Amino acid sequence: MMTETVVNVQEAPNNNAAPNKPQGGNDQPLAWIKINLDYFKTTPGLLKIAEFVLGIFCMALGSPAYYGGSHFFLFVVTVSFIGTIIWIFIYLLGIREALTFPINWILTELVNTGICTVFYFIAFILQLIVSSSLHPGHPRRGAQITAGVFGIINTVVYAFATYLLNVEWRGSRTNQ
Repeated sequence: MMTETVVNVQEAPNNNAAPNKPQGGNDQPLAWIKINLDYFKTTPGLLKIAEFVLGIFCMALGSPAYYGGSHFFLFVVTVSFIGTIIWIFIYLLGIREALTFPINWILTELVNTGICTVFYFIAFILQLIVSSSLHPGHPRRGAQITAGVFGIINTVVYAFATYLLNVEWRGSRTNQ
């Protein structure tokens, strides 16, 4: 039979600390937040940054929405942009690792990114149809067409991110 050894380590008191402030990291309410900048050096992190930047260009060039298809285009761009910001904060603050909820994070992100890809595809087609139907001398025609082109590029970025998430999700299912 093995005996159990317990070792207690006690910190030396810090005489320079303020008397009313807590000394341990566990007493702070947001101690679970860890800034994770290394994620944005990986391919999925760079894709999120690209989605974010391209979304800004799509919103700036596609607005104001004077035409029917542009309304849908800006709706899709804005909703996808907000979703991308949420995922950026989830990875930046390490929320995924800190929360113990039974959430399949990879599948949730895969579904979100896949839906954004499909709707971006439909939206950029509508945007290009509407903007190309404007008469050639129209002052917003060039910006509207450019918004559609940036929509194409962002669709490709979202599609590649969806592909990588699908590969990661399939890999995580076989490991269980």
